[in-house]
Amino acid sequence: MRHSRSLTLAVLAAAVPAQDPAPPPNIVVIFIDDMGYADIGPFGGSIPTPNLDQMAREGMCLTDFVVSSAVCSASRAALLTGCYHQRVGIAGALGPDAQIGIADGEVTIAELCRQQGYATACFGKWHLGHHPRFLPPQHGFDEYFGLPYSNDMWPLHPGYANLPADSKKRKEGYPSLPLIEGDRIVDEEVTGEEQALLTRRYTERAVQYIHKHRERPFFLYLPHTMVHVPLFASPEFAGKSGRGVFGDVVMEIDWSVGRILDTLRELSLHERTLVLFTADNGPWLSYGEHAGSAGKLREGKGTMFEGGIREPTIAWWPGKVPAGATCAELASTIDVLPTVAKVIGAELPPHRLDGHDITPLLFGQPEAVSPHEVFCCYYAGGQLQAVRDARWKLHFPHQYQSLDGKPGGKDGSPAPYVSHRIGLELFDLRADPGETADVAAAHPDVVARLQKLAQSSREELGDALTKTRGKGVRPAGRLGDGDARLR
Repeated sequence: MRHSRSLTLAVLAAAVPAQDPAPPPNIVVIFIDDMGYADIGPFGGSIPTPNLDQMAREGMCLTDFVVSSAVCSASRAALLTGCYHQRVGIAGALGPDAQIGIADGEVTIAELCRQQGYATACFGKWHLGHHPRFLPPQHGFDEYFGLPYSNDMWPLHPGYANLPADSKKRKEGYPSLPLIEGDRIVDEEVTGEEQALLTRRYTERAVQYIHKHRERPFFLYLPHTMVHVPLFASPEFAGKSGRGVFGDVVMEIDWSVGRILDTLRELSLHERTLVLFTADNGPWLSYGEHAGSAGKLREGKGTMFEGGIREPTIAWWPGKVPAGATCAELASTIDVLPTVAKVIGAELPPHRLDGHDITPLLFGQPEAVSPHEVFCCYYAGGQLQAVRDARWKLHFPHQYQSLDGKPGGKDGSPAPYVSHRIGLELFDLRADPGETADVAAAHPDVVARLQKLAQSSREELGDALTKTRGKGVRPAGRLGDGDARLR
């Protein structure tokens, strides 16, 4: 009898067709340039951002999400490689005369995804080297359309445009700003009128891409040119915010997010797509009315205070990321690559990473905590200016820039910074996220612990402040005599 029953169950099981495994999830990363912590509604902003508000209601706000460095190229290198920018040899913001870029041996999120059969695309600002060897098609992206570096690296940069026409410095200023498709220039001289259409053009490309690949898993990287100065909004948004051109630009970014999420819903892809909205660094405060706000946080872009590195971040994946949730645990852009690897079932690169899988945080698992024992704050050509953990932040003596309480510039021109120096100072970020009260004297044990962790980081990644050479630093890619030049 037992034998007969087992045989019957086996026959029935064989007759029932096996269910197809769930399709791999899509990944969308929306990366804004120079956005302040308090620039959007879910993080206290007053500019209308209805789509981001809805994204937050349907997803999770990460309120302690930081970047590797408070400047463009370094921050992007960290996002795409899962490493501190210091480890991969990219610092600062690479300009049109740069001879370096992301190294051939680094593995990007796009390369991980492509190994798993994903389609991959980047529409927007790249800024990891502008020569063909360094462009997205050589680093895992099937498609690329956008600017090779920041949109102020053009002849009308305020540092050059206001000089006399016969000035040698003006004549030797930035070249014309190019627009690139793949690894070739398709527009040799992007104008202001064309910059006004960039957010819309990137968005249209992204929507078309989602439609095209709706039957195949995809990784879409959308690094917007805005809200970096110079600011431009399309005719549909110019003058609409009542908050000047900065408000118009933020509203158009919000519209772009809405178009992406609406498209995913329309194609019934929303329940199998992880969307991450974040930014590369804080607001460029010297530009005043053309810059955003870090809110309660100290300083902005160009410093490793929280205003420079803590970004307004939203994760969205209906059915996976809990709706209306807030995560106050420390996480970072360096965690995106290992998190994506976990989500899509990819193997991590063989070389050392600095990020961690944060799916327990994103999926709202009970008792999930930050995976970071220490987070390193490198700036100014390899200075370890601070280290922090989930609560405490220790600054080491260094120079930093500040407006010193004065207003920023007007009409697209920056106000001058002044230089200040901070000593060995400790801040309790839970009680004092604005880094206003030094509590080092009251917590010598915390100072000692963070100093010990910092020394281990110096030995691994180096430190220009203490002239320490790191054993774990990998060099950036460098242009050679046989490499093709951008054309």
